[in-house]
Amino acid sequence: MNCIECLNDNKQQYHICCKCGDVGRYVLLPGDPFRTDLIAERFDNPVLVSHNREHKTWTGTLDGVKVSVTSTGMGCPSAAIAVEELIHCGANTFIRIGTAGRVSDESMDEALQGVIVTGSVRDEGTTRHYIPIEYPAIADRHIVAALADAAKKHGFFYKEGIVQCKDAFYGQIDPDGLPNGARLKERWQAWKDGNVMASEMETAALFVVSSIRKCRAGAVMSFQSMEQTITIAVDALRTLIKADAAQA
Repeated sequence: MNCIECLNDNKQQYHICCKCGDVGRYVLLPGDPFRTDLIAERFDNPVLVSHNREHKTWTGTLDGVKVSVTSTGMGCPSAAIAVEELIHCGANTFIRIGTAGRVSDESMDEALQGVIVTGSVRDEGTTRHYIPIEYPAIADRHIVAALADAAKKHGFFYKEGIVQCKDAFYGQIDPDGLPNGARLKERWQAWKDGNVMASEMETAALFVVSSIRKCRAGAVMSFQSMEQTITIAVDALRTLIKADAAQA
């Protein structure tokens, strides 16, 4: 890998405080470190590996295969760091689990429970340091399919679609209170008219970094229930594990 590793005095990745062997190939990525505990309960024999800053990591198994969960914190800068360092540790398949705000008219259907993300609007700054803005932030099609199948299996109403990835939470919540509010509202209307389904803060970094590093990534975002996204993502991992084993 043509990438410089930043290590601490214990030869661990500087921010997530993990090293090779600490995490599995497959990693679930919530934003909140406290949510890692809930997700780890779905694993067999989960072990707390590390907790440094916003990054908390558990590792266990699913169907006998090592899997992990690491919290990214909020926003693309922190998420990019977590993904880069997890890749250094041997991970190559990522699913973001999170919550999001509704954007398009279609997403305002109260029966709709969430979005399986196919791509992300790069309305943030981190990925511009990686590659020009014309480069797309897209999810791996196999992960999208596995997530969609899992949602359908459990009877959850999730649609596939694009999300907006932003840097400023309060730019959405309180645009009128900001000097740049008029521009933010104009752009928000563009996303709405373009049928962007949801708004969140990490997928662009996840997709762009993963694509550049030749890894796989996907995301499932809920409007209602974190438990639903955990169930969908864990089932999707089982599907991916089985498919990868069949191709080995």
